[in-house]
Amino acid sequence: MEWTKEQRYSRLEDQKPEFIEALAEQVNSCPWRQSFHIQPRTGLLNDPNGFAYYNGHYHLFYQWFPLGPVHGLKYWYHMKSKDLVHWEDAGIGIRPDNKYDSQGAYSGSAIERDGKLHLIYTGNTRDENWIRHPYQCLAVMDDEDHIEKMEKPIIAEIPAGYTDHFRDPKVWKEDNAYYAVIGAQREDETGCVVLYSSQNMTEWQFEGELETRLKQFGYMWECPDYFELDGMGVLIFSPQGIVPSGDAYQNIYQSGYIIGDKLHFADRTFEHGGFQELDRGFDFYAPQTTIDPNGRRIMVAWMGLPEVEYPTDKNGWAHCLTLPRELFIRKGKLIQRPVKELELLRKQKSFVNAVLKNETKSFDDFRGNRFEFRCEVNRFDAEEFGIEIRASESEKTVIKYDAIQKKIIFDRSKSGKQFANKYGTTRSCWLDAEKIIFHMFVDTSSVEIFINEGEEVFTGRIFPGKDSSQIRFYAKNGSADVTAQKWEL
Repeated sequence: MEWTKEQRYSRLEDQKPEFIEALAEQVNSCPWRQSFHIQPRTGLLNDPNGFAYYNGHYHLFYQWFPLGPVHGLKYWYHMKSKDLVHWEDAGIGIRPDNKYDSQGAYSGSAIERDGKLHLIYTGNTRDENWIRHPYQCLAVMDDEDHIEKMEKPIIAEIPAGYTDHFRDPKVWKEDNAYYAVIGAQREDETGCVVLYSSQNMTEWQFEGELETRLKQFGYMWECPDYFELDGMGVLIFSPQGIVPSGDAYQNIYQSGYIIGDKLHFADRTFEHGGFQELDRGFDFYAPQTTIDPNGRRIMVAWMGLPEVEYPTDKNGWAHCLTLPRELFIRKGKLIQRPVKELELLRKQKSFVNAVLKNETKSFDDFRGNRFEFRCEVNRFDAEEFGIEIRASESEKTVIKYDAIQKKIIFDRSKSGKQFANKYGTTRSCWLDAEKIIFHMFVDTSSVEIFINEGEEVFTGRIFPGKDSSQIRFYAKNGSADVTAQKWEL
């Protein structure tokens, strides 16, 4: 179905109840609905927004176009949780209903101030010639989850030297001041991040551009997020327009980070190392972090990408969010681990220990469509070994280690319903290790794979048949000593 501009910018409030009910029925009949991931009730989900801990709950909003699996008039949809695992549907958080967000409430972030949660976001508008003008807007949520918008934008103009691609404010507090980074595009069509400051969250001053070493790195930087962790400064962002290079940058758009000394606010200088991708898989974009009451830095991302069609589109919905991941720094690198609370999902446990010798094996109780799985390979001389999940005679999703190339490889070429094949069906990265740990969370239509306690992560949507539920272990040209645990979820 080709969506017209009028359809994409239709309002949920103007739809007939029977249309919404029919769409919901179409969505709920989809065989690939997830079981433990945040997903839209109808339509399209994209960027996570406003991720914060406030009033005893984690609050997480996401970009939402309710009427179909396309990018259109965006709302903020509100989810809340006490444990990062069981999420309560809190309904629409922000509606695009005033002159400053009339064409969509775009991405932003949240921070607590004076006992209320302040939501700062980009309001998207278009004039009669469809020329964009973004506004940075503020809404305030009280302890009963009632949200009220400020009447006027807190940042109404784009600074000189930048285009109308100016969005996604991420706010934090440093000493007695508030700061926000905003994704921007210079007039020469290169991407960057700019910095604003405020004493009260309502009046903001333009400080200037963050001074990084990445002067010519893509044409737009989306969803910036600056924070400090383990005494270092980290800037996460999603650059657009990066050319693939070897195993790197193989997706249509990337998400990654630079890490270095803490940001020097006086001159906005950020001394850092090279850009590193956050996720080596297929479907990961627009991550956002928060800090929780225990001091953990937790990240969630959109498990999807812009401009890619997914098999669920025909069922009237698209995308989900990743599971929450705790961040650490080790040897100048961000390490990602699934938050410990996800153990609350565990049910029946299965265990196996085996030596594979140039063979493929399956084991009783090692099968399923939704599970957590952890496999350690402590000793191996095989040239290649790995695991096939969601497998059948004709389908399989493979994660493997190539000991000759010293690479982890994620292969979804036979994962079921194919999509986005023009961007390739495998993803890989270099890893030299004497022990390999595969830790994964498999849902109805996704897999998140944490390698060696989060040193590398591969995220991907997969769309196998419901009968593809086998788990198979294999080793080629040698042996591998395998210890594995599986939990039904």
